[in-house]
Amino acid sequence: MFSGWNWVARCLYLFWNICSLGVSGGLVQSCGHIIPESPVLALGSNFTALCILNESCLDFGNIYANQIIWKIKNKVVPREQYREINRTVSSVTFNDTSSLATPLTCNVLADGQIEQNIYGITVTLGLPPEKPTNLSCIVHQLSKLTYPMTCTWNPGRHTFLDTHFKLKYRWPRENFPDCIPKDANNSCTISDVQFFVNLEVWVEVANALGKNESDRLVFDPIEIVKPLSPHNLSVNSGILPTVLKLSWENRISTAVMKLKFNIRYRIVNETNWMQVPSEDTASPRTSFSVQGLRPYTEYVFSIRCMKEDGVGYWSDWSEEKTGVTTEDKPSKGPSIWRIIDASSPASWTVHLMWKALEPFEANGVILRYEVTVRAKSPPFHPPWKYNVNTTSLILKLLNRTYEVTVIAHNRVGASPPSVLLIPTSNSKAPVKNIRTLPKDGKLWVGWTAPNSNVLKYVIEWCLLSNSSDCIMEWQNEPGNIQGTYLKGDIKPFKCYLITVYPLYADGQGSGQSVKAYLQQDRPSKGPTVQTKKVGKAEAVLTWNRLTVDEQNGFIRSYTIFYKTIDGNETAVSVDPSKTEYTLSSLTSDTLYTVRMMAYTDEGGRSGPDFTFTTQKFGRGEIEAIVVPVCLAFLLIVLLGVLFCFNKRDLIKKHIWPNVPDPSKSNIAQWSPQVPAKHNFNSKDQMYPEGSFTDVSVVEIEADDKKSFSEQDLKPFDLLKKEKSTSEGHSSGIGGSSCMSSPRQSVSDSDEGETTQNTSSTVQYSTVVLNGYRDQTPVQVFSRSESTQPLLDSEERSEDHGGGSDSTTQRQQYFKQNCGQDENNTDRPCFEIAKQIIPANEEDLAGFAQLQISGQSSEPLGLGLEKSTQEAALSDVLQTSTEGQTVRYETVEGNPPSVDEMPKSYLPQTVRQGGYMPQ
Repeated sequence: MFSGWNWVARCLYLFWNICSLGVSGGLVQSCGHIIPESPVLALGSNFTALCILNESCLDFGNIYANQIIWKIKNKVVPREQYREINRTVSSVTFNDTSSLATPLTCNVLADGQIEQNIYGITVTLGLPPEKPTNLSCIVHQLSKLTYPMTCTWNPGRHTFLDTHFKLKYRWPRENFPDCIPKDANNSCTISDVQFFVNLEVWVEVANALGKNESDRLVFDPIEIVKPLSPHNLSVNSGILPTVLKLSWENRISTAVMKLKFNIRYRIVNETNWMQVPSEDTASPRTSFSVQGLRPYTEYVFSIRCMKEDGVGYWSDWSEEKTGVTTEDKPSKGPSIWRIIDASSPASWTVHLMWKALEPFEANGVILRYEVTVRAKSPPFHPPWKYNVNTTSLILKLLNRTYEVTVIAHNRVGASPPSVLLIPTSNSKAPVKNIRTLPKDGKLWVGWTAPNSNVLKYVIEWCLLSNSSDCIMEWQNEPGNIQGTYLKGDIKPFKCYLITVYPLYADGQGSGQSVKAYLQQDRPSKGPTVQTKKVGKAEAVLTWNRLTVDEQNGFIRSYTIFYKTIDGNETAVSVDPSKTEYTLSSLTSDTLYTVRMMAYTDEGGRSGPDFTFTTQKFGRGEIEAIVVPVCLAFLLIVLLGVLFCFNKRDLIKKHIWPNVPDPSKSNIAQWSPQVPAKHNFNSKDQMYPEGSFTDVSVVEIEADDKKSFSEQDLKPFDLLKKEKSTSEGHSSGIGGSSCMSSPRQSVSDSDEGETTQNTSSTVQYSTVVLNGYRDQTPVQVFSRSESTQPLLDSEERSEDHGGGSDSTTQRQQYFKQNCGQDENNTDRPCFEIAKQIIPANEEDLAGFAQLQISGQSSEPLGLGLEKSTQEAALSDVLQTSTEGQTVRYETVEGNPPSVDEMPKSYLPQTVRQGGYMPQ
């Protein structure tokens, strides 16, 4: 729907354009116009415009004045400013044209739908010209006959319109053409003027909003002339060393104008000009002698001129010319000072120093210095004189008072003498209250004068630096002053040591010193802090003072900042004279970060961060813990020792039981002197290494006798029958001797079997060749502690020629000797030998042989444990109805298989050189 209305509007707009135009003679005629046409308006003024419609378009287009719309730059003017005069005329009024812009258009609405522009105008806004002010003219001399005149004025405010200026001039009875400015609107030049005739001059200005003119000037052009400066200036030396003569040429005729002059001069390389008094050069001239100059000094001169009566303008300064005055003798003596090395009490090393004279003091070239040294205390001697061309001299003088005189010589003459008194000591009154003050880029030094009359003061200073030596500088000041500026090259941010000495006619006072800065700044770096000692709740910090080159000013204070990793920073101020500080109230076993700032009057700078950790324990805490613990440990050890001492028998019984010493055994009383039937040197000796004896213990229960055949039990019956005859004949080993009473077996007693006695066991043992504790054995024997009589020694298996190598068994034998000689047959002695040679498996029935390993942890004298007994083989051999148990001790042999082994104890081991009770 909106698209359809858009097309309708476009068609109506086209129709209206066709109908609103009339074509006549090829010209397009508008339906209206605006009055005034393109006006020029003053800013801020009132303005009314009229839009008039043509009568020819009214009836055709049905357009009337009430349909007119005014616009400024396509912006609709409010209808409050409209006024409908009649049906063809509409006006619009603007109370202030400052808001008016261009273009201003008159528009209508055709049938109230389409806006059509009727007419438009351009509005120009501006200001009317102001009255020109400050009109002035000057006549410039370009040559001796050319004098153009230039007039300038103030054109006033900017009008925003095309504004035209004219310089008008005339004589009283003659007018001249106007002077139109070319490049600017505030000046204009008239090519030539005539002197000695009055000239009237004024300025006219005009634009679209009006015109104006300046005040009129009337003058003689000779009164406003600016002449050319004198030229060909020359400077010549005069008769006197303080005079220079100038000469020049004027470029204006005296018939036209009489001139006066102005002369200025300055020393070369200086900027300040001096002038000759104007009254000395107020008359026409072409030369002048300048007096009061410094000897042997180069000067620069320049000159200018103007009309003698002072009316008009000064010329420009002429080109500069230089001249040098002649030499004169030095005006003053050099400034002298000394440095005394009094390291030796008898003589001094005096370093004399003097300053070269300034050019205005030297008045020429200094050729040499004459130094005279006179003794002022006896013994007197002729003065020493030295001619040097340097500014220093080193003297070796005795410890006395001397007067030193220095005179400078040039080509003209000698300077006044400079005198320095070198006293024996600085015994005179010193100055007081020395102070410094930076002022106007210089360093001022002040002091309070002593009460005595001071001849002069010597101010001595040097730059303090770690990178260079202190180079001494000094200056002399009159004795009637109490302050002065240092005249050297004083640098900012540098420390100077300043010393003031009062000099008297008969001596000098001691120097008073002070340190000073021309200008201070923040330190170049901050102090580097370290820990000297760290405790549990405190830390001793130390640092080095900043060097004088790093301070850049006076250190007023230090500030220490410290914090934990996650804590707030704490600041502590420290006196600048300190180099150590103790932080207290710290937390133990904590990491701290600390830094330090140094402050001058201009600010501070921080040093690098430093970290440290406080100790976990304070001083003495560890000792308080360790000492009681050590004492308690010692007490416990002492109590343990006392307990062990009181229970030594019990401990000895459990740890190391008493083992009888074989060397003290009474076996020696019944054993034979020569071992019988034992040949240990054969290749099949029983103990090849003499170190170990393999022992097997066999228990044969009497109740199991029926399980064996008569042939198997026949050897045991023999033992049983002989029991009564062998009772009381056991050896002394194990607490029994030959023919002693029966004793219980060791193995039975260890197991706690109290019901079993020696009547139920048979024990055999073999004593090997090795001695006890490296003793040399002399006898080899066998014995039994059982109640059975000892068996005769049995021959070895090879003596009986039995068996092959695989079936050969070592022989068991037992020997009982009651201490009687073998040849004595009257005394009953029992010797039973039984050789056991298992020819077949039946011969081994009823015996159990266990071969003992060489690394058993228990001695043979102790009984085997019950558990070991229960783990033995289940076949038990019984020997009699009386419950006797027979134990056989066998030398190492081939053991039977597990199925064939009878019940027995575990094997026991006898170590090399050891002895085990049986």
